[in-house]
Amino acid sequence: MKLNIKNETGRLKSVVLGQPNSMGAVPTLEESYDAKSYYSIEHNIYPKEEDIIKEMNAFEAVLKKYDVEVLRPSIIKDYNQVFARDVAFVIDDKMIISNVIADRADEQDAYKKVFEKVAWRKIINLPETAHIEGGDVIVWDDFLFIGTCFSEDYRNYKTARTNEYAIEILKEYFPKKRIIDLELKKNDKIPFEGILHLDCTFNPVGKDKCLIYKNGFVDESDYRLIIDIFGEENCFHLNDEEMFEMFPNIFSISPEVIVSDKTFTRMNNHLRNEWGMTVEEIPYREISKMGGLLRCSTMPLVRE
Repeated sequence: MKLNIKNETGRLKSVVLGQPNSMGAVPTLEESYDAKSYYSIEHNIYPKEEDIIKEMNAFEAVLKKYDVEVLRPSIIKDYNQVFARDVAFVIDDKMIISNVIADRADEQDAYKKVFEKVAWRKIINLPETAHIEGGDVIVWDDFLFIGTCFSEDYRNYKTARTNEYAIEILKEYFPKKRIIDLELKKNDKIPFEGILHLDCTFNPVGKDKCLIYKNGFVDESDYRLIIDIFGEENCFHLNDEEMFEMFPNIFSISPEVIVSDKTFTRMNNHLRNEWGMTVEEIPYREISKMGGLLRCSTMPLVRE
């Protein structure tokens, strides 16, 4: 397979979609590794496996409607494998294997068949202390936007997934990219006060537009930089409640076609009526209760 990911919205040809089967028991509060899951467990609303299967099947049906090749990881018994984005990600023609948190280390074994499709010299294995996950990496032509945490308490946050060392290594592998690191607010227990990954607060759509949540960034200057790059008129601003519901984390099949949750009425109407996009609406409420949504569920391999 010839990997090709130049940006977030090019016409999608091949993608890995996460695996909803055999998720195991509801985790305890101590076992949760993001604030939204912590909230769902605490409020006894953590999703049921059958509902997650229905939602992911609906997503797969839309992808196949647009002739996208959909690959799935092997099933690991009693293991949450919904969020494929964090296991590995593609920049240009290279696949970077993430150093995921220890709670999810076994997950990569299920991607063996996917990894075997890629030439070994196109796969980048990072040093053990370089931490990064695909949700923090947004590829946008000449830009690489990377969410991170520079806090001295980095190691104490379960929601801090990408460190400075990993960013420095990506700079070596992609010297022609303009790499922009964006520090995200972190909180392991209160989802309104922290951002798990960059794609939970910022996501490009179309050819020159983006969705953005201002309060996800530690420094307002990072938010202003994105506004300057895309242009104020090309940015759709999300509020606190919409961030909590995971609005930014939608998924582009092409510059013209977006897959979104059917409850995201205000944003979906804007995408259709103001920006002229086709919005494929599916139910994805249950999966959102685990701290991710549509982009998190995917690992794009090839875009035109």
